[in-house]
Amino acid sequence: MELEHKAYWDLKAFNSNLDDASQLRKLQINKLEEIRNDAYEISKIHKARIKEFHDRRILRKTFDVGQKVLLYNSWLHLFPGKLRSRWSGPFIVKYVYPYGAFDIENPKNDNIFKVNGHRLKAYFDNFPSENESIGLNDPVYKGWLFCFSHIVFVFLFVVTLVLLVFLQPWSNGG
Repeated sequence: MELEHKAYWDLKAFNSNLDDASQLRKLQINKLEEIRNDAYEISKIHKARIKEFHDRRILRKTFDVGQKVLLYNSWLHLFPGKLRSRWSGPFIVKYVYPYGAFDIENPKNDNIFKVNGHRLKAYFDNFPSENESIGLNDPVYKGWLFCFSHIVFVFLFVVTLVLLVFLQPWSNGG
């Protein structure tokens, strides 16, 4: 009888430990879910901030009808040439669609086609250019500072040589 009673109490204690363990596990799972939800919310906030930061630095291109533009030639990525320009044109903007599409006209053959605004950039004709040339002659140093620095350099070089020659311990071989 006493053995059955002891087994009954052990079984009851074991079952209560399981109930406590299951309650603890449920609390841990709920806490983990809360942490996951907090991480998700923080991630959404962070992505929104990064998007806002990025969008502030995007420069919107606006072109008017009649404006001259250059067209980016993406075929040159497939057939690269070091010195070949990837911009062709100039073209003339004929129609501006909403959301960044444009009709442009080739003035050489009057073809009109639709392109994305990301492939365009403004063309500036009659751009003032300076025809200043820079000679590649040998430089001419003027002034006493240059001469003084050369004199100091030669003096220090001579002093170093003298010190190396006279202060170096000579071995007599014996």
